[in-house]
Amino acid sequence: MLGVAGPALAHNVLVSSDPLAGSSVETGPSSVTLTFDQPVNGGPGLNAISVVSPDGGHWEGVGEPTVRDNTVTAQLRPLGPAGEYTISYRILSADGHPVTESLKFTLTKAGSGTPAPASEIAKADPAGTAAGSTGENSGGVPIWVWILGAVVLLGGGVFLALRGGVKEDSK
Repeated sequence: MLGVAGPALAHNVLVSSDPLAGSSVETGPSSVTLTFDQPVNGGPGLNAISVVSPDGGHWEGVGEPTVRDNTVTAQLRPLGPAGEYTISYRILSADGHPVTESLKFTLTKAGSGTPAPASEIAKADPAGTAAGSTGENSGGVPIWVWILGAVVLLGGGVFLALRGGVKEDSK
């Protein structure tokens, strides 16, 4: 059987973050920085980062995240209550597919900040957390790859069937 290899299709993978996933910090960070294994596509409305406190408040700053090669950075408001914060992000992967994930860190001492007003939340909510969605990365292979593979296999089977079996010697 003959197989043809296609181009590798890989979504960006988060390799580090500041603050670190699962870390505890005493003072709230002024920004979130996410570093990926490949460059991130930049442009207006393509990427978003949100930071949500235990009480549901949003702490992302005004404006879109900045993209520099494989790093995406978003400014934050001064954080508020102590507890577990969720960083949700949506980036446009190098292969053109959106990647939506989240990670958590813990603020051990309460800050004095005020959360973002409701009018700003929808603009910076990558995973739909304002609407109650958890967001997830679909991952996997696009459906068109599976369809193409099935067509090739079916076509190969039909070709072999129509080609005929072993020819008999005519004596």
